[in-house]
Amino acid sequence: MIQDQETLTLLLDSIRRFVRERLIPAEQSVNDSDEIPADIAAEMRAMGLFGYALPTEYGGLGLTTEEQMHVSFELCYASPVFRSYIGTNNGIGGMGIVIDGTPAQKDKYLHRLAAGDIIGSFALTEPDNGSDAAGLKTFARRDGDHYVINGTKRYITNAPEATIFTLMARTDAAQKGASGVSAFIIERGTPGLTTAAPDRKMGQRGSHTSDVILEDVRVPASSLIGGKEGQGFKTAMKVLDRARLNIAAVCVGIAQRMLDDALAYAMQRRQFGQPIAEFQLVQAMLADSKTEIYAARSMTLDAARLADTGVNIITEASCAKLFASEMCSRVADRCVQIHGGAGYMQEYAIERLFRDVRLFRIFEGTSQIQQLVIARNMIRQASR
Repeated sequence: MIQDQETLTLLLDSIRRFVRERLIPAEQSVNDSDEIPADIAAEMRAMGLFGYALPTEYGGLGLTTEEQMHVSFELCYASPVFRSYIGTNNGIGGMGIVIDGTPAQKDKYLHRLAAGDIIGSFALTEPDNGSDAAGLKTFARRDGDHYVINGTKRYITNAPEATIFTLMARTDAAQKGASGVSAFIIERGTPGLTTAAPDRKMGQRGSHTSDVILEDVRVPASSLIGGKEGQGFKTAMKVLDRARLNIAAVCVGIAQRMLDDALAYAMQRRQFGQPIAEFQLVQAMLADSKTEIYAARSMTLDAARLADTGVNIITEASCAKLFASEMCSRVADRCVQIHGGAGYMQEYAIERLFRDVRLFRIFEGTSQIQQLVIARNMIRQASR
């Protein structure tokens, strides 16, 4: 649902210029250094990008779900690592507080998240529990007015930079499933909380993940999100529904970039006396990619509009994430093929982007988990 088309158009125009004038030229240096430059981070703060999804009463831009999708389409025309840096504040690192936080928790953290003064992170995955999120082993033991937390979280986005962690821990040892899980806000610097060295990944250099290790971490009971035990898994699933939709939008944005690059290459690369864009087999790859991007974009916007009306979008978000992430990998593969031998060389962006986008079929729920979510919801509805 678009609140103010004129204001949104101005925002998207400014992001489009920023992407092309600042982010795309910086992609290679970010890849080489594995760091987002401080001046680019500062510009993103000045543009309000750390809080575009957060409520206006806490200093955010308060964009609707549909408007957020349009921002991701534009922002993710550049390397997805830039969006990853600000994405946790707007998504999984901040939305749990927005959705289920107490008024005191919102006042304490949301203003600073929206301003980009602090970086949020979402700590759910563990060494033995990724897709089986309800089986997590990190445990929080109540001790008077505090909780003592022990466990390890794995592959946590922005953990090396994070100021606060929205962290899931089991508070009821008798409950082995989702109902025994609670959500906490834990600040960096709390004794016993450490982060490991950044992971060495296939792609997405500049976006950091690492283990988060908790050894007798003592936090006040006021750190419990919403002030209630046993609500953490519900909070996580609410956050992940929106996160999955956001990943679908990310996939659309970067797929469009890869296709545009491939089309430009095909129009200037000549073989057998003519541009390779004139060959029908190349045209088929271009056409299939265009069609799939259009389909993913339409699915993403449809689900976003439903979300803005208050409809539960568990199924639609999973459908969009499944299709868009699989689409993105297919587009990446075709675009490497269109580039031919050049696509295997690091001098062309497609080599890096091919590796970067492979992650989208894995995180925020693998494609196989999305299939299970969709099918089980279908069966549940049909059984009513």
